[in-house]
Amino acid sequence: MFKKSSKKSLRDKKHKRIRRKVAGTSTAPRLCVYKSLSHIYAQIIDDSKGITMVSASTLEADLKDLPSRTNAAAAKEVGAAIARKAREKGITTVVFDRNGFKYHGGVAALADAAREGGLEF
Repeated sequence: MFKKSSKKSLRDKKHKRIRRKVAGTSTAPRLCVYKSLSHIYAQIIDDSKGITMVSASTLEADLKDLPSRTNAAAAKEVGAAIARKAREKGITTVVFDRNGFKYHGGVAALADAAREGGLEF
């Protein structure tokens, strides 16, 4: 009778709705967050040119020795790293894209750490 939707397909629907409204430009690129079961990733993307300007994740050498790579503490480290790299490239203002994930836990911790690191959104 009713089609059962998976969590991934529901997140994809949310992501499409968000992306209709959120787009990164060269003056305010998009800070996109993705989290898997094993890692958390962040990218700053210029959608007008279609390029990734800066990226950070728990796969990087300096963040690999965290006790857990998926919790809020690891997300906070990734947020600080993306903010530091963005400042080095001269990026101060971004548009936040939660990528269909709920804004709590790791996603919120990453966003807060990026704000503390100097990014404005």
